[in-house]
Amino acid sequence: MRILSSNFFALLLVGVFAVPALSLFLMALDAETEIWAHLSSTVFPVYLRNSLLLLVGVGAGTLMLGVVSGFLTALFEFPGRRWLEWMLMLPMAMPAYILAMVYLELLEYSGTLQSALRDFFSWKTPADYWFPEIASIGGAVLMLSLVLYPYVYLTARAAFVSQSVCALEAARSLGASSARRFWQVALPAARPAIAAGLALTLMEAAADYGAAEFLGVPTLTFGIVRAWQSFGEPAAAARLALVLVVIVIALILTERHTRGRAGSQQSSTR
Repeated sequence: MRILSSNFFALLLVGVFAVPALSLFLMALDAETEIWAHLSSTVFPVYLRNSLLLLVGVGAGTLMLGVVSGFLTALFEFPGRRWLEWMLMLPMAMPAYILAMVYLELLEYSGTLQSALRDFFSWKTPADYWFPEIASIGGAVLMLSLVLYPYVYLTARAAFVSQSVCALEAARSLGASSARRFWQVALPAARPAIAAGLALTLMEAAADYGAAEFLGVPTLTFGIVRAWQSFGEPAAAARLALVLVVIVIALILTERHTRGRAGSQQSSTR
């Protein structure tokens, strides 16, 4: 009897969580052919390309920041490490669009930094110097990477902390350098945890709207909001949302394939 009740409760939860996806699919079926054909031939390729570029850039940026910081704070002892391992999680409390607003105010042409540079070097026009454009796909990648890397940092650090010290000591006794121990011993063992953190990061990046819209980067989320509010086409917005759902499912399947049967191993530590 208990088994039947628990199965019924599980099926009920699955049904509740499946309602948004099913309603999205039903809404997408009502999209008018002409409107969707216009969107798919004009703006949809731009939305999809920018979203994929954003995912690739944010994936690379968060991997670099999260894995390196997790490795250093987990396996090295240096002044301020205990404070740093907590402070590295603070960006999770900062919305990406707030960070984008702050950096844009500081780094745009009329911002504090460029104004100070023009005054110091007596530059008159933008043609007199080069400065990276913050309101671009690169700027969006930077903002989201600075906000979302703690997902990778937390999972990577937990994996590095739980690793067997014996394997690292054995590699060092065989003459392996610090870089080689990282690439060939620590990193492969932490790969499942890093993949899980990266999947969460990319799903957050794919669903971001505020930072990308503020920096003028049209992504799928931007297209969804625009199709619904500006064009009054919720069915077309639902089709764009389904593309985003497919991307998220692909990320989940990739993470599961990367993880495979691997798992974190815990052994005796000093």
